[in-house]
Amino acid sequence: MRVREPAVAGQFYPASPGELLWTVEKLLAEVDPKAGQLPSPPKALIVPHAGYAWSGPVAACAYRQLQPFRDRYHRVVLVGPSHHVAFDGLAASSADCFETPLGTVPVDVVAVRQLMAEDDVAVIDAAHLQEHSVEVHLPFLQVVLDEFTLLPLTVGRCQPHRMAQLLEQVWGGPETLIVLSSDLSHYHPDDEARRIDQETALAIERLDAAALSGEQACGYVGIGGLIELARTRGLHIDILDLRNSGQITGRTGKVVGYGAFACY
Repeated sequence: MRVREPAVAGQFYPASPGELLWTVEKLLAEVDPKAGQLPSPPKALIVPHAGYAWSGPVAACAYRQLQPFRDRYHRVVLVGPSHHVAFDGLAASSADCFETPLGTVPVDVVAVRQLMAEDDVAVIDAAHLQEHSVEVHLPFLQVVLDEFTLLPLTVGRCQPHRMAQLLEQVWGGPETLIVLSSDLSHYHPDDEARRIDQETALAIERLDAAALSGEQACGYVGIGGLIELARTRGLHIDILDLRNSGQITGRTGKVVGYGAFACY
């Protein structure tokens, strides 16, 4: 069995299983009750991917929405931007499972083989080896869901419209959850970051993919693909939480923006 071992345990989140479980459960428990619950189970989430000390509270706001439906989802399509390797299209993994300190998650190898029929989808293990944009979501998913399989994809050079076509292929039914991994603005002063991120959040809510670029969201390709599908399928995207690293840590010099969104 080929295992993709954790690359950022001990850096982005705790490496100890007990400490990691405690951390995730604490973040979920601390979500503001005023955030409320969605009127129906989400089909997709947009969730940040920084270290838990920075974006963990925002990520928890998204993942708490899944807790009432933990037995509904049996497959998670998890799409994150590539931060370390440049390539065209999407990168799948040859791994049979992805491992975290909380255990292993089996890969949906059938879906991987089906996507491999596309010219712009390839197995590129180097694009997953050190990539955090997929990995950091797994402990949250392991806590809030029952057993599920994983379709992990990293995104290289790709257009949002093409992303929509590929997401359409793996959309599935109510058993499939789509997670788009993305942070928002990077390294602006606090007041400027808040303005930029608010504009980005409003563009996502009004399903305006043309207003997004890599400057607003590093995962804009995945978000743009979801927006196109939301339009064609008559779905809504609502903001759940919007904060930056300065608001969470108190370090307000150059901050990174984080947003949590649900599509239903």
